[in-house]
Amino acid sequence: MPARHFDRSRLRTVRRAAEIYQAAVGEALGVSDSAVASWESGAQTPDPEKLPALARALGRDLNDLFPRSGPPDLTDLRCDVGYYQYETAALIGTRSAGPVAAAERGERRLKDRYVPALASAYGVSEEELRQAEARSIAKAQGLRVDEPELSGETAGTVLDGPPESLAEKVTLLLDNSYPSPPGPPSDAEMTDAVNAHAGAQIITEQEFRDLRTGVAESASPAVLDALAAVVGVSRMYFEPDDTVAAQVYEGLQLLAAAKKGAVGRVRARGLGAQGLSPKAMALVNELVAELEEKETGTGK
Repeated sequence: MPARHFDRSRLRTVRRAAEIYQAAVGEALGVSDSAVASWESGAQTPDPEKLPALARALGRDLNDLFPRSGPPDLTDLRCDVGYYQYETAALIGTRSAGPVAAAERGERRLKDRYVPALASAYGVSEEELRQAEARSIAKAQGLRVDEPELSGETAGTVLDGPPESLAEKVTLLLDNSYPSPPGPPSDAEMTDAVNAHAGAQIITEQEFRDLRTGVAESASPAVLDALAAVVGVSRMYFEPDDTVAAQVYEGLQLLAAAKKGAVGRVRARGLGAQGLSPKAMALVNELVAELEEKETGTGK
């Protein structure tokens, strides 16, 4: 969706007409007067999160001073109340802003439990928040979603959380790995690509369609190996989360043991029949959250 239009000349004209010094504007926004001067000269542009405070400092309505054509997406709603992305973690009670960041990128819908708090903080209804979310998803997928029937389900295949089934993982890959238009390849095209990489016919078009739609809940290792190579992801992407978590934990055990010179003992002990303990799983989840914070820039 279109960001708010910043016009440096209009900013300067409005400020001068109001007889407000650059230093006063800077003080109101917590920036230097030289920063305000750079905005008016065009050398720099203020963060969109600062536009609401800038409008208030000049006594003008946000929509009047910095208009935007078209309805807002999730990023617009956040910026319109002056929140930076990292600050949303406190709004929804999470350790990182990952859920909001993913929703703004159009990768994943917000969980229902986050919606009331976020809508309240943004000063919109829950329905308006979901509509903005759908616009973010549509933008990410290169889709056009008509108003007013906009909803979270309108903009393509969107998950309420991380993909769990093989079908969800395949669909998410296809929806996000190919630009739109023209969008994801057809089932026939994906089948040809998988077979070409394998050097043999290891899957039919119908079998791939069954895999993508969830009719088939599993596929042979050869098919998954070739599919991972075709779309450019790790083969581990198709493994269940607990299997991946177990390998992560085994790797941590190995690193810890290597420092103590006890690698053989770790190899012999393994994880046991019970798999990961709740404490070990919590450790893996904590590492995942830390990685997400670094990738989204919220861990700074």
